[in-house]
Amino acid sequence: MQQSGGSETEVTWEDQQNINKFGRLNNRFHELEDEIKMAKETNENLEDASNELILTDEEMVRFQIGEVFAHVPKEEVEERIEQMKEVTSKKLEKLEEEKDSVVAQMAELKKILYGKFKDSINLEED
Repeated sequence: MQQSGGSETEVTWEDQQNINKFGRLNNRFHELEDEIKMAKETNENLEDASNELILTDEEMVRFQIGEVFAHVPKEEVEERIEQMKEVTSKKLEKLEEEKDSVVAQMAELKKILYGKFKDSINLEED
């Protein structure tokens, strides 16, 4: 690896492992962002469904179970939606925690790698 000034910086096995780890963490970071986005959309959809359920005055409503719609009592659907919202919220919370952990690890690796390679390495996304 050459620096722009022409002097060489030796890349050790440990440096290569840190670069590889940073790459894996960066990939996981993007996966987590996508999963968080999907979980937020699911939460919003469940909230919308809950609000629509409040507005209906029918005792039996159609509820999708797998690929089939079944007629289910309104109260049972309300309970199921609340349970689904709780599960999705917990999942979202775990994803956010994992994302924070990944960001912290990436920051630490950036500090180490930029400390050694300075301008010879680019860890920023364009």
